[in-house]
Amino acid sequence: MNPKSFTVYDAKRIILDELRDYFPDREIRSLTELIFEHLMNFSKTDLILHNDTKLSNYEFFQIKEVINQLQCNKPIQYILGKSCFYGLNLEVSPEVMIPRQETEELVKWVIDDTGTKSEKILDIGTGSGCMAVALALNLPLSEIKATDVSEKAIHLAEKNAVRLGADVRFIVEDIFNPVIVKSEKYDIIVSNPPYITESEKQLIEKNVLFYEPPAALFVPDSHALIYYEVITQLGREVLNPGGRVFFEINENKSEEVEMLLKRQMFSKIEIRKDINGKFRMVRAVLLN
Repeated sequence: MNPKSFTVYDAKRIILDELRDYFPDREIRSLTELIFEHLMNFSKTDLILHNDTKLSNYEFFQIKEVINQLQCNKPIQYILGKSCFYGLNLEVSPEVMIPRQETEELVKWVIDDTGTKSEKILDIGTGSGCMAVALALNLPLSEIKATDVSEKAIHLAEKNAVRLGADVRFIVEDIFNPVIVKSEKYDIIVSNPPYITESEKQLIEKNVLFYEPPAALFVPDSHALIYYEVITQLGREVLNPGGRVFFEINENKSEEVEMLLKRQMFSKIEIRKDINGKFRMVRAVLLN
């Protein structure tokens, strides 16, 4: 069939046929919606109503290229260069981890906990800036600062913040040797640090293992809580009295994280389950 004669209906059929061995049908439908929204600005309704719309050669070959990359396990977010987080369309790249739905729950917890208070919040390991940007837009009275060791990540996060109108101060800094962040005091530290142990790699899906930045994901088995140790030690120095930490955590390490927080003089420790029923979030208050 000549590409010039392909319609939206034909493209949907091709996507389904060529991805059926790689994804369940329900996920293929979601991928199809994302592809058409990105390439043709189609809504879900458009995708139903415009089956007979003919594709240009460019659109046809773009769809084929997306299919080829999906068959190689490349995440759709990296293929399209964007991801949705907390209702925001964020730019993403292989230099940063793809924002997750579970992390949205952590952001909501911080927002609910802060309410209408004016607080200073530090986001450590910001990546795409997803948490910092969402917090800034939903807590306009608060001051948000975000750090990452990667200059490329900070550049991307700044682009997201500017495009979405979020007032966030971004800093390139290694949390293992913090200098700038120590110059101020904060009410909240929030972080989704690396927490997947090396021995858990075999459980990770290929699209994550092959494409997402390892430094944002993995920690050695021998020191699985290293980021939590460093961040809580920093918290003892820079948090105001009654300051809080919010972490996303490894579901298999919740008890160990709780013991660590107690050792570091944090109290009122609350561990929550995510939408999948896994212990993935913790909040704790620094003792006065």
